[in-house]
Amino acid sequence: MGNCWPSLVNDQIPSVTKPSNPDNILEECKSNNDNSAKDGASGAGSGSVAVQDVPTSGQIITPNLKMFSYAKLKLATRNFRPDTVLGEGGFGRVFKGWVDPKTYAPSKVGIGMAIAVKKSDNPDSAQGLRQWQSEVKFLGKFSHPNLVKLLGYCWEERQFLLVYEYMEKGSLESHLFRLSAEPLPWDTRLKIAIGAAQGLTFLHTTEKQVIYRDFKSSNILLDRDFNAKLSDFGLAKTGPVNGYSHVTTSVIGTFGYTAPEYVATGHLYVNSDVYGFGVVLLEILTGRRVLDMNRPTGEHNLLDWAMPCLPDKRKLKKIMDPRLKDQFPPKSAFQAAELVLKCLKPEPKNRPSMEEVLVALQQINAIKMASKESKANSKHNSLARSPFHQKFDGNGAVVGGRPRMPLPRPR
Repeated sequence: MGNCWPSLVNDQIPSVTKPSNPDNILEECKSNNDNSAKDGASGAGSGSVAVQDVPTSGQIITPNLKMFSYAKLKLATRNFRPDTVLGEGGFGRVFKGWVDPKTYAPSKVGIGMAIAVKKSDNPDSAQGLRQWQSEVKFLGKFSHPNLVKLLGYCWEERQFLLVYEYMEKGSLESHLFRLSAEPLPWDTRLKIAIGAAQGLTFLHTTEKQVIYRDFKSSNILLDRDFNAKLSDFGLAKTGPVNGYSHVTTSVIGTFGYTAPEYVATGHLYVNSDVYGFGVVLLEILTGRRVLDMNRPTGEHNLLDWAMPCLPDKRKLKKIMDPRLKDQFPPKSAFQAAELVLKCLKPEPKNRPSMEEVLVALQQINAIKMASKESKANSKHNSLARSPFHQKFDGNGAVVGGRPRMPLPRPR
């Protein structure tokens, strides 16, 4: 949900057979993921489901999701009018619609509950179907405050649609990089980082670990209170099992955010997500995209340009987002920079877990509060120590201080 920039690393689709029954399509998806985990030790297998002939329609038995008709979603979005487009990604475009909050029946604009409808641009695409299946599989099963809520789906007339809760503030990407956007203050940036970290931590610590695989600023959506929620689970994958450290799969993701070991070998680790988190955290600190060819020579790649500055407090201050106007505690910014360096370690085993990242972010956030209090206390203490602000009693002793020798009386 949101703009998918930069482009995908690889979108080549291996071909396998068509699912025998649309009702069992998620079970086949699960089976393939389990097999790919076993293949991780040998380096074989793509762990994906492709179809040669995309089924015209189907139904998925998921009690938490509503099956919408295509006709009703057309009504809810005013026939998918261009002026209702919220964003565009690799899967397709996202439209804003309106429904009754109880019945989910289409309603007039501004009446009832706003929804976001993701519609495939290529209904005959095998990759599009796989991504659609993945979203339903994971978001239909999981519920967490930091994962966007999937309300339902539509699989009809060769169309694949997903219906989500509407996120009023859009994506983190738009707030960081759009020139017309109101600058995000430091407190809000940390709040968003912590929320996103909570979402990833949840995925990594479920009974069957989930590797998100596409962590980037455009996939972090914000509600009206700037609470962060992860969206777009089209590339999500079940993590390694049976003692394996990784799963092996075809390389797909977004340039700049994808971990180097995954690009080089196709080996996907849980901590491959941590690398992507480090990239986004660096974007939050600097207000710059990870890749931007419009920047001056030597600054196109954010990591190449910024990482040498992160260990140095003076250099760090120079690359911080100028829209912050130095309104942030230097100590917390420096600790955030240190955390970025840890997340971007070349070897996945040397990166912290998302649980450790979350703890570190919460400690950084606490520095913000402590710095304000300590500043006030420091000012109060300095005033108390100053002889110009001390009070004396009739004997020359400091009021409220330790006793001192009385001043000599004039004769």
